[in-house]
Amino acid sequence: MSSSSVNHSDDIDPFDVEDSSAEKSPEALHIDPADIRFAAMNLLARREHTRRELHQKLQRRFPDAALVAAELKRLTAENLQSDERFAENFVLYRASLGFGYMHVRQDMRQRGLNDAQIALAFECAEIDWVTLAEEVHLKKFGQIPPLDIKAKAKRVRYMQYRGFGADEYQHLF
Repeated sequence: MSSSSVNHSDDIDPFDVEDSSAEKSPEALHIDPADIRFAAMNLLARREHTRRELHQKLQRRFPDAALVAAELKRLTAENLQSDERFAENFVLYRASLGFGYMHVRQDMRQRGLNDAQIALAFECAEIDWVTLAEEVHLKKFGQIPPLDIKAKAKRVRYMQYRGFGADEYQHLF
């Protein structure tokens, strides 16, 4: 007997989840704002988050977008979540890892910060990007100058990958 000739219409599909919400009680569907706040505080206790990062993480866990937005607004009003504080810390941290201005700026954009917040963070950080480029170059390649065009191209690619502009590293060659 072939499996295609058997009628399986009466079988229960264990992966069918369409009616699973109908079986839940109204109490199970109720989301307590305190639970959202607790989850947000746990995330913020580990590290700073941008508002967008926090919203995405909470939205995966709590489907009520209005409650999540309200709790985020409350956390921001209480200065427990701050995009400006995140941006300032992020610039200093990434620069300490040896990443250049362009790399850090792109990472900040991906995390949901706007250009004004990014510019303010860079201004507050007061990082000398030329000096940082020199330190990164020295750490990677040492004092030995490039011997040929291929070695120079390798160094240029590395500095670009790290997020430094030509004006920040060109004098090193």
